[in-house]
This record gives sequence, structure tokens and C-alpha cells, in this order.
Amino acid sequence: MKDPQFPIRFTFNVTTLSNDFTATDATGKTVAYVKQKLFKLKEDISFYDSKAKTNLVYRIRADQWIDFSAAYSMTNAQGNEIGKIARKGWASIWKAHYELIDQHQQLQYHIREDNAWVKVFDSMLGNIPILGGFTGYVFNPSYSVTDLKGQVICQLKKEASFFGRKFTLSKLKPIENDDDERIILGFMMMVLLERRRG
Repeated sequence: MKDPQFPIRFTFNVTTLSNDFTATDATGKTVAYVKQKLFKLKEDISFYDSKAKTNLVYRIRADQWIDFSAAYSMTNAQGNEIGKIARKGWASIWKAHYELIDQHQQLQYHIREDNAWVKVFDSMLGNIPILGGFTGYVFNPSYSVTDLKGQVICQLKKEASFFGRKFTLSKLKPIENDDDERIILGFMMMVLLERRRG
């Protein structure tokens, strides 16, 4: 996932039993094929360089069984940790809040939901017959990553779609060093968790 061309688009597969999606960059090149193993007590996410699943490039695993405040370790193909994403348990009840930590265990970025009311209305109206099928066109949450100075670096937005299966990650400011890799992986993990929670 070197030098990806933003925006990055995540497209979930709705025809498979597993929770999986393909990430493509602005040129249409596949950045990653992401597959979440189902029925696992601890999260275990595999990232491949294509749908063929021949080359495993990253893995993300939870550090504990219950994910209310879990941290998820990101490793590359060689098994080296490149960072972590940690969900802020109580802080995320109303509004999703995650922290991105670098390979030196230092806090680097925050990922926060931009507007919690979008999720509330989506959940409320999503349970109404017929009407619930159209909430994916109306209520589309967004999440921003900010640095420690509070500057917004990237933003992930859910696109209007029937099954809520498309997301776009845009870069708003230059990203230093290899942080784009960590940010993209962090958003991929976050979108799996938030999509499962509704």
C-alpha cells in the first residue's frame, strides 16, 4: 500500500457470507482486499493485495476478547507491528472515537465521528418497514482523522447506497512519512467495527 492515490474507495460485498470489501485508489487500482473472519472471539482481519487472496500484506488482531475498549494491532506481511488502532470505549457510546498509535506506541492521530445524530436517525428509521430500506440514501455518517494539533488530515464518508456498502476516504492535508498506510488501515478497521454496530 505504498503511495496510494487518494481518494480511496471501500466497496463492501453484499453477496458473500463474510464481512469483506475491496479498497481501490483514484486510478482504480486495488489497494487491498479485506476479509474479516467470522465467528471469532477475537477480531482477526486479513488484508490481501487482490481478491485472489494469494498475498497477505497486513493483519489486524484484537488484543482482548471483548472489544468495548479493545486495541487492534496492525502488522505487515513480515509480522512487524506498524501501529495500533484503539477504540475509546465510553467515549464511543455516543460518538465513535478511536486513537491511532504508531509503531513506537505513541499516540499520533484521533478518528472521530463528525455527527452522532446521523447514526441515531439511521438506527431509528432503519427499523421501520419499507422506509428503513432507504435510510442508506439519506443518512450517511462521516469520520475525520485529526493530528495532535486538531488539524483534520483525512475524512471518510459513507456514500448514498441501498445497502450502505460504499465509503470514500479523502486526504485533506499532506500526510507525513508512512502515516498514510497506518491511517488507511485504521479507517478500514474502524469501518468494519462501526458497520457491524449499525
